Amino acid sequence: MNPKPNIVDLPVYKPGKPIDEVKKELGLNEVIKLASNENPYGTSPKAKAAIIADLDNLYLYPDGSAAELTEALTAHLGVGKDQIIFGCGSDEIIALIARAFFVPGDETIMADQTFSVYKSNADIEGAVTIEVPLVEGTHDLDGMLGAITDRTKVIWVCNPNNPTGTIVSGEALTTFLDAVPSQVMVVLDEAYYEYVTDLSYSNGIDLLGQYPNLVVLRTFSKIYGLAALRIGYGVASPQIIRLINQVREPFNTSRLAQAGALAALADQEYVEECRRLNSAGILQLQDDFKRLGLNAFPAHGNFIMVDVRKPAYDVFEALLRQGIIVRAGHKLYPTYIRVTVGSAEQNKAFIAALELVLREQGVRA
Repeated sequence: MNPKPNIVDLPVYKPGKPIDEVKKELGLNEVIKLASNENPYGTSPKAKAAIIADLDNLYLYPDGSAAELTEALTAHLGVGKDQIIFGCGSDEIIALIARAFFVPGDETIMADQTFSVYKSNADIEGAVTIEVPLVEGTHDLDGMLGAITDRTKVIWVCNPNNPTGTIVSGEALTTFLDAVPSQVMVVLDEAYYEYVTDLSYSNGIDLLGQYPNLVVLRTFSKIYGLAALRIGYGVASPQIIRLINQVREPFNTSRLAQAGALAALADQEYVEECRRLNSAGILQLQDDFKRLGLNAFPAHGNFIMVDVRKPAYDVFEALLRQGIIVRAGHKLYPTYIRVTVGSAEQNKAFIAALELVLREQGVRA
């Protein structure tokens, strides 16, 4: 068997450890997962009801065009029906963009510590990745502009950035987009858009009319609490959406995902409450990190990346034994862990466990 040479050494994506696996491995009864940026408050009750109501239709194929959900989302976003594409999570839209636009030898630009799926899909298609170092955890947009060549096909901007949680302001973003050549696509990944409260942050959808080379990604996995159903979407010019649709598999989102997303989208009161609780949780964790003498990046999503001043894997393993799952393994930040903002009770339990672990490892506040 001879696979593509460029995938032989491709790392396999490692999701956060599952709760049941940790319970079984360590003999624990209670485990708190703060590793995958899931909504700790779950799914809107209205979305749950819509999913249950559709269970009798499991024998039917889903609507391959997601017509009803498309109509609702166009009204919510103020865009045309021909400007939206749905995927099995926004991850699939990333893969479809790579499939539709990259040929071997193309160049793509991204931050040196960002969502790993951009690079893995570029690698699969034989594109060359140019990684521009973050500056204090934030995208260096000027550095990305300086990396553009005549072979550049796509630039990826994760805003808020995963894993650092930082944002680029609306002013900085428009200045950047003004300078990007019109033939270079900019993919603006706004998976955590609904969590951001900073007034300097811009709504990428509002920029689409001005920048035909812009694609905005969003998801129902985060604040909408539908991670298990895998449904996300991309918004762009009709021309770009048509090209991406040409490489999309039929029936790539399920009936239940579409039903849940439709009802979740209609329940904006639930979204607002989750945003409020998340903001309170960020302040709770930031205050505790300050008390413990730990530096953290500014948090604008539903997670915080904090320097624990010890090898992150050691802290990760020690927290695991305390029944707390976080995320480590960020190559450029070896002493940082990323922790999802949980409920007030979950945050309190995490901080208590972290204090104990750091004390045992000789870190003093």
